[in-house]
Amino acid sequence: MRIGVAGVGRIGTMHATNLAALDRVDEVLLFDPVPGRASQASAELAGTKAVDDLGTLLDNVDGVLLATPTNTHPEMLRAAIAKGVPTLCEKPIASDVAEMAALIADVEKSGVEVLVGFQRRFDPAIYELNRRIRAGEVGDVYLVRAVGNDANPPDFSYLPASGGIFRDLLIHDLDCVPWLVGQPVVEVYASGSVLVHQAFADADDVDNAVVMLKFEGGAHATLAGGRHDPVGYDHRIEVLGSKDSLVAGVDPRTPLNSLEPGGHVAGPDAYPGFPERFHRAYVNEMNLFTQVIKGEVANPSPARESLISLRLAEACEQSRRSGAPVRIEGN
Repeated sequence: MRIGVAGVGRIGTMHATNLAALDRVDEVLLFDPVPGRASQASAELAGTKAVDDLGTLLDNVDGVLLATPTNTHPEMLRAAIAKGVPTLCEKPIASDVAEMAALIADVEKSGVEVLVGFQRRFDPAIYELNRRIRAGEVGDVYLVRAVGNDANPPDFSYLPASGGIFRDLLIHDLDCVPWLVGQPVVEVYASGSVLVHQAFADADDVDNAVVMLKFEGGAHATLAGGRHDPVGYDHRIEVLGSKDSLVAGVDPRTPLNSLEPGGHVAGPDAYPGFPERFHRAYVNEMNLFTQVIKGEVANPSPARESLISLRLAEACEQSRRSGAPVRIEGN
């Protein structure tokens, strides 16, 4: 099997490395719009080969991964489905709801499998959490709590183009938590503050935020995200149900210090960032992508479902600015 990777920045290079390590992948073809970048990456990655343009890439692969900037995703994704090439596209597949809805219509009309790279869905512990909820082992879901904190703020030059904390940082939980609960969100309330650095205010953004989601069946979820955790990168999801209480994301590397005797204490190898925290998820994501290409498993992250998280992110921003809850219609 030959897989293409378009875009060999930090994320694309990581994906290419994980793909090349899979037994069923014979070769990984690399393309990047920046001249010379793919050749440089290929020289450093065994099992890869650089090509000069997207058309050549698509003509010679069984599947393609898109890790280029967001504004290039619609054009590249349409090129891939026109060639009938199964695609895994990094989130978001488009920058706004209207553009994304039109793109999803084209994807579904094509019949080509398109996965969206929300890595939480591929994390083994979170995947198992979803399985147990679907199997009824948790019972009725009462409450979900999700925490996601960066260890260090992103480069401030990135902030104006990031889309804001809800579209950038919290978008992953806005995808994952409704997927876990399995019910539509009917109301959103969000609040945020600038506590880390003035650069966030200058970008008309916040660096700490909380979100409350109310689901159709009455369950609630609270999401908290921040741009600085002095102990390390932290992501956890807790689910409280009528039969069980479960958590994904607590292990020896979790950056959390308990004051209870014998409680959890963060070690010297606390997670420094999301690539380390979600390493197993990213490896599993590439493996499942190859299985989807072969028709061995159902698409675990279809394009249609990515529209939900973007709508919720927009509702969060509206709520933050207005100070009022936002009702979600037809979600």
